[in-house]
Amino acid sequence: MNLSDFDYRLPPERIAASPARPRDSARLLHVRPDGVTDLIVRDLPTLLQPGDCLVVNDTSVIPAQLTGRRGDAAIGITLDRPMPDGTWRVLLRNARRARVGETIVIDGITDFTAIVTARNEDGSAHLLFDRTGEAFRTALDAAGALALPPYIPRDTGVTETDAADYQTMFAAREGAVAAPTAGLHFTPALLDALAARGIDLVRITLHVGAGTFLPVRTETLSEHRMHAERGEISPAAAAAINRARASGGRIVAVGTTSLRVLESACDETGHLSPWSGETDLFILPGYRFRAVDRLLTNFHLPRSTLLMLVSAFAGIAPIRAAYAHAIAAGYRFYSYGDACLLEPA
Repeated sequence: MNLSDFDYRLPPERIAASPARPRDSARLLHVRPDGVTDLIVRDLPTLLQPGDCLVVNDTSVIPAQLTGRRGDAAIGITLDRPMPDGTWRVLLRNARRARVGETIVIDGITDFTAIVTARNEDGSAHLLFDRTGEAFRTALDAAGALALPPYIPRDTGVTETDAADYQTMFAAREGAVAAPTAGLHFTPALLDALAARGIDLVRITLHVGAGTFLPVRTETLSEHRMHAERGEISPAAAAAINRARASGGRIVAVGTTSLRVLESACDETGHLSPWSGETDLFILPGYRFRAVDRLLTNFHLPRSTLLMLVSAFAGIAPIRAAYAHAIAAGYRFYSYGDACLLEPA
């Protein structure tokens, strides 16, 4: 398969600039092997069965976007993840002259600096900031901004409304650069309706990294390498998910992030063990899913690894048909857009 196999044309007006209000009023496309049905997110409990298990990502988005300077040159910095040696892996923009050993001065707070300790072949770099722990987090709050996706237009920068909108109600563990956007559709009322239906809710973690913003640059997909992301499944979460499956319940991943953690942590039979580490799992059509029976997700960018993942899960032809239907029917796309519930091919 090639990158061009996962292309489609989206009219610009279909890109959502803000979320639905209330969140569970967003549209929901139920995608089955035999067709689609137009619903809203509030209808989700009717599509699930008592005993099913909904798995959500509880990562919390940090203000990961910084602006630094080396002399008169402005350098864009997007934090990716902390490294064991105390540095941060980052993506840099306009940084040709930011060489190893040089210091970058961070805008927005006095005497906030970072030293470039490594430049990597994949375009990333490692920065050693001049403070750690709570002092670093305080500086990040003062100098950083949310790294909103580039397709969400903000002429004057990220707004206070975005700070609330771009965070799920499950957010508890800081570390994500981007929101796990399928989780943005949930409200307390929807959770109450799911609980009344007898559907369990389990929280796991995947800290979405800066690599989510990078395009696939290789036409031959086997040559693409995913950026690793940190995640965790607690013993209690693994036990709850295994218990639901053993009782006949279906595992419903809320978002591609939850799905990738589950598939990274399970054995060949789909049994989960407690897990903590990094995953660079790249899912393409032909992948055999072991841990997930349904997937709630948003509509994804053309030529993206997420579109490849949903095509692997629901089938290439059903996804093409579903996306064509969604475009024609006026669905809203991408991070602040509408959702779809996918059944497996």
